[in-house]
Amino acid sequence: MTDNQKLFEGGRNIALKLPTHEFDDGVRFYRDVLRLKQLNDHLPSIVFEYGANLLWLDRVDTMSQAELWLELRTPDTAAAAEHLDRHGVARCDAVEALPEGFDGFWISGPGNIIHLVHGKKEDL
Repeated sequence: MTDNQKLFEGGRNIALKLPTHEFDDGVRFYRDVLRLKQLNDHLPSIVFEYGANLLWLDRVDTMSQAELWLELRTPDTAAAAEHLDRHGVARCDAVEALPEGFDGFWISGPGNIIHLVHGKKEDL
């Protein structure tokens, strides 16, 4: 990858991790108050159209407060990992298991915002 090639771009997915006691209120807010289009109706995640993005409301039994997680896309996950390591960005792969063979990994950005760095093989 050359210096003038784009290494990162914002991904399409935004995950709002909600504790169980806040999940139903979150779904009602996005579905009934904001009237965003709901794309599924099965747990543990409810997905809404959020402009050009997808907003995933994830019910997480082990959380006590909400967290926002973002997606980054990259054409080269190995180069991205090296670049982030050189800049002291913390990997945090233990936050959530990824499927076997998945081309990606987790990092923690400023404010402890979790980001999925995902290999861009195609537009989603």
